[in-house]
Amino acid sequence: MPELPEVETVRSGLIPAMEGVVITRTDVNRAGLRWPFPDRMAERLTGVRVTTLRRRSKYILADLDSGETLLVHLGMSGRMTVSGDPLGVFAHTHPMPEKHDHVVFHMENGARVTFNDPRRFGAMDLLPTAEAEAHKLLASIGPEPLGNSFHEAYLVAALKGRAMPIKSALLDQKIVAGLGNIYVCEALFRAGINPTRKAASLSKRRIESLVPIIREVLGDAIAAGGSSLKDFRQASGELGYFQHSFDVYGREGEPCRSEGCGKLVRRIVQSGRSSFYCPACQR
Repeated sequence: MPELPEVETVRSGLIPAMEGVVITRTDVNRAGLRWPFPDRMAERLTGVRVTTLRRRSKYILADLDSGETLLVHLGMSGRMTVSGDPLGVFAHTHPMPEKHDHVVFHMENGARVTFNDPRRFGAMDLLPTAEAEAHKLLASIGPEPLGNSFHEAYLVAALKGRAMPIKSALLDQKIVAGLGNIYVCEALFRAGINPTRKAASLSKRRIESLVPIIREVLGDAIAAGGSSLKDFRQASGELGYFQHSFDVYGREGEPCRSEGCGKLVRRIVQSGRSSFYCPACQR
């Protein structure tokens, strides 16, 4: 499932085609995805201008001049790709429609934005912009790891007394928004912290060290266009490339990349998810 860097990469890629532009027509080709689409979605998404494209955790939010906000979740296999962009950023020709093109936005500038989702675990909803933060999917989400509210003092306080493994704590969206399995594994490796360590057992100094490391990992991934392991594509249709820089994720049985280490990366299962780590470098 796309994590914060992948969603941020898609949001950034959609901006030239959508932000400040009127949606002249919306084609809705099925009744819903993970849940039913809102009533009259095609009608409500036609003739409106996208004023702002933003991200909250793993959700893309398109604020409209109608006073509503379109909430988009890519799910496991969802893609939002752009064709026909007059700025020359994307392909100039529109591809032939595909079986899983569930929602298509025709933009006033000639661009076409297509939401394709073979597994149909994605989602869309329309909600009043003024009440967006109170939406059931957004209300309990923690601070953005790249924002000012996520800082050393916050994380120390959030993890105080928590008996859960640090890996599980960082995946808890109520503690920090948008982190997923890949980037928590990578951040814990850079921090030298074993994913099985209880959050409460870590010193204040080690918890504080996680904040800049998490930001660094996310920044590196965004700069590389995210990670393409299975289905993810950027808005241009291109792959992400951060998977070529993984230190531990998906590298079970391969040598640790830390200079002078030589130990093999291990994989364990925590709460049904694979954790990859170096037994020598991460304590």
